[in-house]
Amino acid sequence: MNTYELIALDMDGTLLTDQKNISEKTKRWIDKAVEQGKHVVLSTGRSLDELKDNETDLMSIRYYICESGALIYDCKEDKILHVEQIPETYVKQIMDIVKEEDVMIYYDNNGRSISEQEKINHMDHYHMGQYQDMLKRCIVTVDHIIDHYNAHPCGVEKLNLFSASEKIRERLYQRLKKFPLPMVYAEETSLEISPQNVSKATGLQKLCEHLGLSIEQTIAVGDSDNDLEILKAAGLSVAMENGKAHIKEICDVIVADNNHDGCAEAIEKFLL
Repeated sequence: MNTYELIALDMDGTLLTDQKNISEKTKRWIDKAVEQGKHVVLSTGRSLDELKDNETDLMSIRYYICESGALIYDCKEDKILHVEQIPETYVKQIMDIVKEEDVMIYYDNNGRSISEQEKINHMDHYHMGQYQDMLKRCIVTVDHIIDHYNAHPCGVEKLNLFSASEKIRERLYQRLKKFPLPMVYAEETSLEISPQNVSKATGLQKLCEHLGLSIEQTIAVGDSDNDLEILKAAGLSVAMENGKAHIKEICDVIVADNNHDGCAEAIEKFLL
């Protein structure tokens, strides 16, 4: 009998196959875990809007750690349990810097995602073409995102900057690192900016407090840089075979890749 009570699953590159769906085998193991009273939760950089495509597949999962830890959502109660945001002043300053570069800006506010229609039409240019169809279906689009933000300023849970090249991303990182905000590389040329002291790990800690669990009773499964903190924090860290080399190096165990039911393997071997 395993002593872990909760497993937190990253989505892209982990729970989802390369075709952006959840395998039938993995869905069966999620259902089995929930039936046995275990908590299977999402740990994702995605917003609530971005999860619409997978709602049917996620019926058994009650809790989402969204937006890289900035928002925690209870699906059963349709309620945001906790939210952290980047202050408006920082967002405006960052946008003022970013507007000089060839970048697609994309931000989350209270679970809603907002971006610029023209940029979405050319996501291949920003090396994010695999998400184009999903974004077209799921998020709010505006004509000019910086003008829109200045007209409707708000706190932001996550600011995504999709650069046209790695060189641009690195240049932006150097210019933006003066802000007291966590920044992680994601995908090929993306930079994710979160609220101060927020990560998937802090989101997991908040959810554990809500559920009356210790973080030592949790398992985290991931593949990429934005999973690093939660993998370090969880009681057991599980890397996907397709994960980055430095992620696999710091994890306790490695399971099959995202196209071969690695999450099902983690649930079967370590949660149940």
